[in-house]
Amino acid sequence: MRTIPIPVDVTKLQITCVKAAKPRLVNKDTGEIKRDKDGNTMYELTLLFEDEFNRMELVKVSTTPEPRVIAGEEVVPVGLVGYVWEQGGRWGISYRAQSFVPAGSAGTGADL
Repeated sequence: MRTIPIPVDVTKLQITCVKAAKPRLVNKDTGEIKRDKDGNTMYELTLLFEDEFNRMELVKVSTTPEPRVIAGEEVVPVGLVGYVWEQGGRWGISYRAQSFVPAGSAGTGADL
């Protein structure tokens, strides 16, 4: 399956960090940490996405370098994309962001 990044429009979402960043693991048994193509440690944040109809979903988002985000903070993911994956008859969408900025920061588009 070819992996094509799908841009995610976050302008109408309220996004709250519910679990601060931690290194993403390749293997939980060995503790091996996932790295990007440049060898940088990948980090994973757990975020609560809420839309204009008050529907909510927990989403894990990967990023590098380690973001300066704390639990309870409202954020805007910059360059958020989704990737469809399939493995062993299962499938899903994984998410990755270039960085995170505080919600309401000038120039983020969160004020619209």
